[in-house]
Amino acid sequence: MFRTELNIPVSQEKITLKNPILTIGSCFADAMGSRLKNFKFQTLVNPFGTVYNPISLHKLLELAVLKQALTENSYLQRNDVHFNYNLHSSFSALQKEGLIRQLQTALEHTHYFITKADVLMITYGTAWVYEQKDTGEIVNNCHKQPSALFTKRLLSQQEIVDSFRTLRTLLQDIRPNLRIILTLSPVRHIKDTLELNSVSKAILRSACYQLSTEFSNVEYFPAYELLMDDLRDYRFYKSDMLHPSEEAEEYIWKKFTLAYFDEPTLTFIKKWADVQLDLNHKPFHLHSNAHQVFLQSLKSKLMELKDSVNVEEELQIVEKQIIN
Repeated sequence: MFRTELNIPVSQEKITLKNPILTIGSCFADAMGSRLKNFKFQTLVNPFGTVYNPISLHKLLELAVLKQALTENSYLQRNDVHFNYNLHSSFSALQKEGLIRQLQTALEHTHYFITKADVLMITYGTAWVYEQKDTGEIVNNCHKQPSALFTKRLLSQQEIVDSFRTLRTLLQDIRPNLRIILTLSPVRHIKDTLELNSVSKAILRSACYQLSTEFSNVEYFPAYELLMDDLRDYRFYKSDMLHPSEEAEEYIWKKFTLAYFDEPTLTFIKKWADVQLDLNHKPFHLHSNAHQVFLQSLKSKLMELKDSVNVEEELQIVEKQIIN
């Protein structure tokens, strides 16, 4: 034995293609959400951009649930561009009114999705937060404003738990059977130093443990432990030595699928992975007999899956290449 493999218990409550899933949080939420979308799950991925700290994440979901607008003092302007302290920098506009419309659309879309979602996947990134000195509000993004405007501090476990409890109560009101899966981002935040990153992750992990034991509809998926304790090697990181490599993400994804998906869904994932390989195939001779036979075979595969998922876009791509 040259490694310690983390064996995750199989969940008794399965996730299928029919279960809408909202993923929100750090960049790891993007990675998992993208894979879910690629495999045709009804998925809304990080509707507010990346969110790293629990308080900002909970706040955005609360605003979406309550259909409330962002406060006026949360807007700022830098170099003629308008931003909002609660949102990722991908939300920006030259006119404030345009930004307000962007954010309102995102909040409304998220509210609608939550009302039909079966699963909410939350990925916490850091317990370090920045508070505006003039308002005391925790910001999601400082947007390169002077550091003198903020106070950096560490959240306590109790703050995270209390904030989550408030959010969960609101979610229960509009989606009583919503299942919440908590994860902890395996990406280390070295700007806080490795030592203080460990403190941050420990607080987040302890909060996840408390919440998963307190609420029956809340559970924890050990993405953090899979990279840190199971894979545990720099060959499973990207060149920055911080983010998991494609191979590591694939390993974590497979662990997730085996823990949460039922057999029909696992079978579909395998078939769809084969279809994606075929769709990405680049022929040397588009009109050759061999490639035309290949396209007919690919069309047959798509037709077999038509009753399970929407494959109209893929069928159109293939049919445009078939010579009648």
